[in-house]
Amino acid sequence: MKSIDEECLTQELSILGLPYQRQVLLPVNYKGLALGYRYRSDMVVSGLVVLELKAVNHLEPIHDAQLLTYLKLSTLKLGLLINFNVPLIKNGIRHLVFGL
Repeated sequence: MKSIDEECLTQELSILGLPYQRQVLLPVNYKGLALGYRYRSDMVVSGLVVLELKAVNHLEPIHDAQLLTYLKLSTLKLGLLINFNVPLIKNGIRHLVFGL
Protein backbone atom coordinates (compact mmCIF):
# COMPACT_ATOMS: atom_id res chain seq x y z
CA MET A 1 0.00 0.00 0.00
CA LYS A 2 1.33 3.42 -0.92
CA SER A 3 1.37 6.13 1.70
CA ILE A 4 -0.31 9.48 1.12
CA ASP A 5 3.02 11.13 1.99
CA GLU A 6 4.75 9.23 -0.81
CA GLU A 7 1.95 10.09 -3.22
CA CYS A 8 2.19 13.81 -2.42
CA LEU A 9 5.98 13.77 -2.68
CA THR A 10 5.82 12.14 -6.12
CA GLN A 11 3.43 14.87 -7.25
CA GLU A 12 5.88 17.54 -6.07
CA LEU A 13 8.79 15.82 -7.81
CA SER A 14 6.74 15.61 -11.01
CA ILE A 15 5.90 19.31 -10.83
CA LEU A 16 9.62 20.07 -10.47
CA GLY A 17 10.42 17.80 -13.41
CA LEU A 18 12.66 15.53 -11.34
CA PRO A 19 12.77 11.89 -12.38
CA TYR A 20 12.15 9.33 -9.65
CA GLN A 21 11.59 5.65 -9.07
CA ARG A 22 9.34 4.27 -6.35
CA GLN A 23 9.81 1.11 -4.31
CA VAL A 24 13.21 0.31 -5.83
CA LEU A 25 14.29 -3.31 -5.33
CA LEU A 26 17.86 -3.70 -4.08
CA PRO A 27 19.88 -6.86 -4.73
CA VAL A 28 21.65 -8.59 -1.88
CA ASN A 29 24.88 -10.52 -2.44
CA TYR A 30 26.74 -12.50 0.19
CA LYS A 31 30.26 -13.72 -0.56
CA GLY A 32 29.55 -13.73 -4.27
CA LEU A 33 26.18 -15.46 -3.92
CA ALA A 34 23.19 -13.52 -5.22
CA LEU A 35 20.46 -13.79 -2.61
CA GLY A 36 17.90 -12.01 -4.73
CA TYR A 37 16.02 -8.82 -4.05
CA ARG A 38 15.39 -8.62 -0.32
CA TYR A 39 15.26 -4.89 0.33
CA ARG A 40 13.16 -2.11 -1.15
CA SER A 41 14.01 1.58 -0.84
CA ASP A 42 11.07 3.98 -0.87
CA MET A 43 12.37 6.20 -3.66
CA VAL A 44 15.40 7.09 -5.74
CA VAL A 45 15.43 10.61 -7.17
CA SER A 46 17.34 11.49 -10.34
CA GLY A 47 19.27 8.24 -10.02
CA LEU A 48 21.36 9.95 -7.33
CA VAL A 49 19.56 10.20 -3.99
CA VAL A 50 17.88 7.44 -1.97
CA LEU A 51 14.84 8.64 -0.01
CA GLU A 52 13.54 6.77 3.00
CA LEU A 53 10.14 8.06 4.08
CA LYS A 54 8.86 7.80 7.64
CA ALA A 55 5.94 8.98 9.75
CA VAL A 56 7.25 8.46 13.27
CA ASN A 57 7.43 10.46 16.51
CA HIS A 58 11.17 10.95 15.99
CA LEU A 59 13.91 9.43 13.86
CA GLU A 60 15.90 6.71 15.60
CA PRO A 61 19.42 5.38 14.94
CA ILE A 62 17.85 2.29 13.33
CA HIS A 63 16.42 4.55 10.61
CA ASP A 64 19.94 5.81 9.85
CA ALA A 65 21.17 2.21 9.71
CA GLN A 66 18.36 1.27 7.34
CA LEU A 67 19.18 4.11 4.96
CA LEU A 68 22.91 3.36 5.10
CA THR A 69 22.15 -0.26 4.17
CA TYR A 70 20.12 0.93 1.18
CA LEU A 71 22.96 3.23 0.12
CA LYS A 72 25.47 0.37 0.31
CA LEU A 73 23.25 -1.98 -1.67
CA SER A 74 22.35 0.61 -4.30
CA THR A 75 25.96 1.91 -4.65
CA LEU A 76 24.57 5.45 -4.35
CA LYS A 77 26.25 7.89 -1.97
CA LEU A 78 23.52 10.33 -0.90
CA GLY A 79 20.40 9.65 1.13
CA LEU A 80 17.61 11.56 2.82
CA LEU A 81 15.51 10.39 5.73
CA ILE A 82 12.24 12.30 5.64
CA ASN A 83 9.90 12.15 8.64
CA PHE A 84 6.47 13.49 7.74
CA ASN A 85 5.23 13.36 11.35
CA VAL A 86 6.57 16.80 12.31
CA PRO A 87 4.97 20.26 12.39
CA LEU A 88 7.58 21.68 9.98
CA ILE A 89 8.93 19.30 7.33
CA LYS A 90 12.36 20.97 7.44
CA ASN A 91 12.68 19.65 11.00
CA GLY A 92 12.03 16.10 9.82
CA ILE A 93 14.78 15.83 7.21
CA ARG A 94 18.14 14.20 7.84
CA HIS A 95 20.77 13.65 5.17
CA LEU A 96 23.33 10.85 5.12
CA VAL A 97 26.40 10.37 2.97
CA PHE A 98 28.00 6.98 2.43
CA GLY A 99 31.61 6.40 1.46
CA LEU A 100 32.72 9.92 0.55
